[in-house]
Amino acid sequence: MFNIRVTVVPVLAASLALAAAAGPDGRPRARDLGIAPGVFPPGSLDAITDVPGVAVGHVTRIEGDRVRTGVTAIVPHPGNVFQEKVAGGVFVGNAFGKLAGSTQVDELGTIETPIVLTNTLSVGTAVEAVVRDTLGRPGNEDVRSVNPLVGETNDGGLNDIRGGHVRLKDVVAAIRGAAPGPVEEGSVGAGTGTRCFGWKGGIGTASRKLPARYGGWILGVLVQTNFGGVLTIDGAPVGRELGRYDFKPEGETRTAGSCMIVVATDAPLSPRDLERLAARAVFGLARTGSSYSHGSGDYAIAFSSAPEARVRHGEAAPRARLLLPGEALSPLFEAVLEATEEAVYNSLFRATTVTGNGLTAEAIPIDRVVDVLRRYGRAR
Repeated sequence: MFNIRVTVVPVLAASLALAAAAGPDGRPRARDLGIAPGVFPPGSLDAITDVPGVAVGHVTRIEGDRVRTGVTAIVPHPGNVFQEKVAGGVFVGNAFGKLAGSTQVDELGTIETPIVLTNTLSVGTAVEAVVRDTLGRPGNEDVRSVNPLVGETNDGGLNDIRGGHVRLKDVVAAIRGAAPGPVEEGSVGAGTGTRCFGWKGGIGTASRKLPARYGGWILGVLVQTNFGGVLTIDGAPVGRELGRYDFKPEGETRTAGSCMIVVATDAPLSPRDLERLAARAVFGLARTGSSYSHGSGDYAIAFSSAPEARVRHGEAAPRARLLLPGEALSPLFEAVLEATEEAVYNSLFRATTVTGNGLTAEAIPIDRVVDVLRRYGRAR
């Protein structure tokens, strides 16, 4: 795709490729560098918002030298989510974390609020804000129980997490400001203060569009990356080659952390099959080199935006529903593996260097990544 003479040295070639691929802020996405995991094509935005009706909102808190945190909200559809609950499932890879509301999702198979991501010590604030926002929606005047779904990762390195800097109004603003279209990635929202594989992590997203022969369904993933291991990109040992990875013979090892994964699809799936889909998302982290460490809370939430799979609040009469049979799930399992892998890469590539709370998390050096990929025959 680039007109580069063969006499250009590899490092310079990588730099030229980066300059050509970079976005307005100088940070590319994975596909800008030719990194396209798997066999299925992405949706038009290569984002979770390719799934019809899904919206994403961020609120980012950067103040002074110590506040580096925020909120990210994923809204399943534009209507009243409490009154039109979506089918949902949760899979826990390692339960070192706080996913408020998950037990009711396990029990009932529905999600009745937007999904909110934030930092560990702000889960309580986010829960209260989601409840208040839900109770205040027209049509919910008689509601007396709400199951907010709130996940987290710990940004206490870059952020003064004990200061309680996420406010009720921040959470509500993220929900109310959620929109379809392109999703901001990197050091934003709930990913403002996160770190991943020793570099700056953050929010990443990707999607897949199945061919018609496999149903034509759309699947999207959004991740909040804050975990460790040995970074692998497109099969190349990037972390090892760049000298930054966990379990080195000497130097710092930072295995603690977490990853929150949100999966959306327009395929009409049962709650049980959505749980199975969520499991594959957690499995997808392995492709990136995750070590699933003792202190890493690895969670996936999956939901279907399909109206046919929704549950109306208070309904008691039987009705026919359209659900995809289990034999048709394998293409979606492949799609979620691919999209999760790519979303993690996007969270790293789009993240910018952040200094806060006396610590600096460097953005991963794209030119050096491209050089490693080239040496391992992965550059496209």
